[in-house]
Amino acid sequence: MASALSDSRVSAEHIPVKLVIAGPFGVGKTTIVGALSEIKPLNTEEVLTQAGTLVDDLTGVNEKTTTTTAIDFGRLTLPGVVLYLFGAPGQTRFQVLWDELVRGALGVLVLADTRRIDESFAVLDLVENAGIRYAVAVNHFPDSPDYPLESVRQALDLDPRTPLMVCDARDPASARASLIALVEHVRELVLS
Repeated sequence: MASALSDSRVSAEHIPVKLVIAGPFGVGKTTIVGALSEIKPLNTEEVLTQAGTLVDDLTGVNEKTTTTTAIDFGRLTLPGVVLYLFGAPGQTRFQVLWDELVRGALGVLVLADTRRIDESFAVLDLVENAGIRYAVAVNHFPDSPDYPLESVRQALDLDPRTPLMVCDARDPASARASLIALVEHVRELVLS
């Protein structure tokens, strides 16, 4: 039975798909979940404290005033499928959540920031060690350097078949295109 808050578009005919949004601290995971979600996203954003600034490196993200302390959650219903979006916190101290977050996930969208590209390696290691399919979206910030995607692919040492695109996590259409690239990649791998 549906409640007054339930979305009538989600039915038994929809296949549930769990996807994880990952990336380093301050890369836009909360933003992209918010841009994609058809429901008010659940997030665990808290104001950065002075103590937090001693732990979290704000280099390149000086304007950041909040941080995710657990997960972000959103939902996106498409024809025949409902995507459950889980945003993973980017700090290494939250890696204990990783195994639980990726359990049952069909894929991971890894966000990268060219201002701090080296911070993507730890996340990519987690994803690859989990053996989960993934795509990489370079979140474009106003002050981020523009590099050809092939240069980013080489810098991140990505397999040529790994989808790589530029996105603006604030823009729903751009965010959706990144998510579609991930879903299509997962679909191709599953069907091959």
